[in-house]
Amino acid sequence: MGIVAGLDSSPDFTRIVVCDADSGAVLRQGYAPHPVDAPEGSGRPSDVDPQAWLLSLGEAAGGGLLEGVQAIGVSAQANALIPLDAQGGTVRPALVGGDKRAQVAAADLVDALGGREAWAQAVGSAPQAAQPVTKLRWLAKNEPENARRTAVLLQAHDWLVWQLLGRPLRRTTDRGGASGTGYWSAATGAYRPDLVELALGHQAMLPEVIGPSDAAGTTPEGLLISAGTGETMAAAFGLGIGLGDAVVSLGASGSVMAVHPEALTDQSGMITSLADATGMHLPVVTTLNAVRALRGTAELLGVSDLEGLSDLAMKSTPGAHGLVLLPYLEGERTPHLPHTAGTLAGLRRESMRPEHLARAAFEGMLCGLADALDVLRGRGVEVRRIFLLGAAAELPAVQAAAPSLFGAQVVVPQPADYAAIGAARQAAWALGVSRGTLDPRTPPAWQGAAAQVLEPGEELAVGQAVRQQFVSVREQTHPGAFRP
Repeated sequence: MGIVAGLDSSPDFTRIVVCDADSGAVLRQGYAPHPVDAPEGSGRPSDVDPQAWLLSLGEAAGGGLLEGVQAIGVSAQANALIPLDAQGGTVRPALVGGDKRAQVAAADLVDALGGREAWAQAVGSAPQAAQPVTKLRWLAKNEPENARRTAVLLQAHDWLVWQLLGRPLRRTTDRGGASGTGYWSAATGAYRPDLVELALGHQAMLPEVIGPSDAAGTTPEGLLISAGTGETMAAAFGLGIGLGDAVVSLGASGSVMAVHPEALTDQSGMITSLADATGMHLPVVTTLNAVRALRGTAELLGVSDLEGLSDLAMKSTPGAHGLVLLPYLEGERTPHLPHTAGTLAGLRRESMRPEHLARAAFEGMLCGLADALDVLRGRGVEVRRIFLLGAAAELPAVQAAAPSLFGAQVVVPQPADYAAIGAARQAAWALGVSRGTLDPRTPPAWQGAAAQVLEPGEELAVGQAVRQQFVSVREQTHPGAFRP
C-alpha cells in the first residue's frame, strides 16, 4: 500500500517513524529535541510557545525523511491547551503540564459542579490539575483578559494537525484526545459546552470530533493527514493492545489502563474514563507511588541504583520474610488516601535485613498496581494479558514477581517509540479507508511488538499468598479505604 509516517510530539522532543503501511516495519526515523526550557517552580501551569513544536518537527523531518510518504498521523502530549483568538492567533503560549496551584482551580471546579460524583456522571472523571478544563479555570481566574479573548480551544495534536493542513477553517480532534479534556464525555460521545462556560466564563469553539479511521484532510501536496490522537492512546495503538489486554506503566507514579467496549463511570474518582484510538474505551487507574518507592528504598539502603536494588531483592524470597511495605510515600490516589504515609509492617529480628526490605519494596509497588488492576477487574474489565512498560520493567526483581502478583501473563515489550508507531498505524488505516482497501471499523493488522512473555506458572499460588499478605496489612492499617 505504500509508506506512512507517525509523528509523536512529546513534552521534550519530536520523534518521527516512517513505516511500511502493510506490515508496520519501521523503515527510517527522525528525532529532534524541543527548543524550549521547561520552567520549574513557576507557580502556574507551564508556558510553551507552540511554534517550538513546529521547529522541532521540521528538524526531525529533515534530510528527506518524509520522501514518498503518503499519509501521516500525529500523536502529542496530553493536556496541552492552546487558546486561540477569533482570527486563529494564539492568545498566549500553550498551557502544558500542571502544578500545585492548578490543583486549586481543579478543586474549585469540583465544588462548582457539585462534587466528584457530578463530574464522573458528566464526563467520566473529576477535574485534575493538568486537564484542559482546569487550565481554563486557571486562565479565567489569573488572566481574565486572555480568557475573554479566547474563542477557540485546541490541544497539542489538534493544533499540529491544523498547522500541517495549512490552518483550514475546519478544526478536528479525535475521541482519544477529546476524552482527556474534562469537557467531552466518552460515554455519550458529546461535548459539554456548559462545562467550558463553567470553567472559562463563556463559550468557545471546539474542534470537530472525527472517527478513528477518518482523515482530518489532505495537504495541497496530496499528503493525507489522519485524525491524530493523544500520546497515551497512540502508544496503546502502537503496542496493538485489544480486548483482554491491560497496560501497566512504571514511572515515578504508576498507571493501569485496559481496553473495554464501554465507558466506565466511576463515582469514587479512581477510574478516569478515556476513549482509545480505535472506537473502544480506555479506562485508566493511577497510583501516586511506583518507581519512587524503589528509589526511596535504594537511598535508605545506600544502594546506588535500581539494578543494585533488584540484585539485592533477588537474594530474598517471595513474601520478604513477612515484611510488607505499603508504598504510599506521597499519599495515594488508589486507594484514596491523599494525606497518608507509607507503612512498613512485619518487622521481626530475622526479617531486618537489607535484601528483605528490597524485596518488600518491589512487592509493595507491584501489589499497589495489582490493587489498581482490581479496580478495573471489579468493574467487569477482562484482563488476560498485561503489558509492562517503563525502564523498571526490565529489572529481574520486577519480572520475577509481576506475573504471580498480577495473576496473569506479563508481556515486556522491547523499548520502541510506540506512540509514533501508533500514529503511523492510524495514518495507514486512514489511507487504506480513503482508497477503499481497509474497513473503517478494522485497523490494519501490523506486526506485534517484540517482547518477552512471562507466565505466572507454578509461582501463582505463592504470588497470591504474598498479595493476600499485602491486602491484610492494608486493611488493618487503612480499614475500608479500598473497595475495588
